[in-house]
Amino acid sequence: MSEHRDADAVPEFFQPAYGARLMSEPIPKNSISDPCLPPQVVYDLIRDELILDGSSRLNLATFVTTFMEKEAKTLMAETFDKNMIDKDEYPQTAQIEQRCVRMISELWNGPTEDQATGCSTIGSSEAAMLGGMALKWKWRAQQRAAGKPTDKPNMVMGINVQVCWEKFCRYWDIEPRFVPMEGNRFCLSAEEAVKRVDENTIGVVGIMGSTFDGRYEDIKSISNALDEYEKSSGLDIPIHVDGASGGFVAPFLQPDIEWDFRLPRVHSINASGHKFGLVYPGVGWIIWKNREALPEDLVFHCNYLGGDLPNFALNFSRPGNQVIAQYYNFLRLGREGYRRIHQTSQEVALYLSGSIKEMGPFDLISDGSDIPVFAFTTNDSATFSSFDMSDKLRERGWLVPAYTFPKNREDIAAMRCVCKEGFTHDLAESLVKDMKDAIEFFNSRPDHVQRKFGSAFHH
Repeated sequence: MSEHRDADAVPEFFQPAYGARLMSEPIPKNSISDPCLPPQVVYDLIRDELILDGSSRLNLATFVTTFMEKEAKTLMAETFDKNMIDKDEYPQTAQIEQRCVRMISELWNGPTEDQATGCSTIGSSEAAMLGGMALKWKWRAQQRAAGKPTDKPNMVMGINVQVCWEKFCRYWDIEPRFVPMEGNRFCLSAEEAVKRVDENTIGVVGIMGSTFDGRYEDIKSISNALDEYEKSSGLDIPIHVDGASGGFVAPFLQPDIEWDFRLPRVHSINASGHKFGLVYPGVGWIIWKNREALPEDLVFHCNYLGGDLPNFALNFSRPGNQVIAQYYNFLRLGREGYRRIHQTSQEVALYLSGSIKEMGPFDLISDGSDIPVFAFTTNDSATFSSFDMSDKLRERGWLVPAYTFPKNREDIAAMRCVCKEGFTHDLAESLVKDMKDAIEFFNSRPDHVQRKFGSAFHH
């Protein structure tokens, strides 16, 4: 008989990966254990637990980038330890950030070279709040100069804005004047915006790429309407453009649309580098039309290498690797590379939305012809709800969200698909097949009770 041997007594080299005692006992979940564990064992345990997460490549709910080239990944791994806020210790990383600011400012038809004004952020939400703060500070200074009260600022926006704008208004004590959806109008219109502005309005927020259906709001129309309003009222109301999704799409796919700093009324723009900027999370950007649009008392100045580097941010310590990755993309892809990638994503979106429309039980809300994002809902011929379809697709690994629209159109339960780099035509064909199989499944069960409710989206 062979002698029983304690697994712990066997040299590590000879132990099978899943034969150690550590693999047969639960790991600590809510407290730190006393002994330290071998790195490979800990890696395997955590990696295996993360298998329970959904696949990011099959996640059509997220706008966030899920694919980057291995060279970009290597650069990010090598720069995880660089603290973005320490601009005097990491001056070259700070220089690269400023290069990105100048590149993005030029992309949005703003000032170039040393006149470009902006910074990186941890994401588009922080960037949006920085833009909103600048609007409030400018408005407050104007009110004080005119001897007027400053206690009731408001901001006008469509109810389809991302939730960060609701947070901004709550945190900075601003009245949000949301324009509800009506009929087939799911975005902010110029007419509705002008109805709600007054002398206490710090600005109007327009969206390039609504999170609900991917549509662009007509920023130029809103700007023109505010021009007319100024003629009659004398009030100069600025615009902030939330380009979280479309800021890195429109310049490449629809360069003739005037939504950016070509419109003098646009004071600032935010965008997510980790969405269609094609960088892993999280990096965002905020750019102002000129230095005057950013109040000086919001800026902190950092002295490094005998020079002055202004800083304006809510977050402090964060890795510089996302900024490095953004710079990598700008150098690697150029305008043509971005155009080709987004054009491919849009072609996939149009194919997928067209295929879904042809299935019968669905009506399109949008088709992906602005940013490569579209929304659709079930019609009267469907034997299932949007929530049922979302749940059924999850069984195959697909993450296609179902959600209700906000105020005045809560009756719409929609699904949304975000088509981005890494979501190929072949994957879209697989999704179409799985949706058709799901329709057959529901049609074969006429007594199926449809799930009518799910979580509301954003509001």
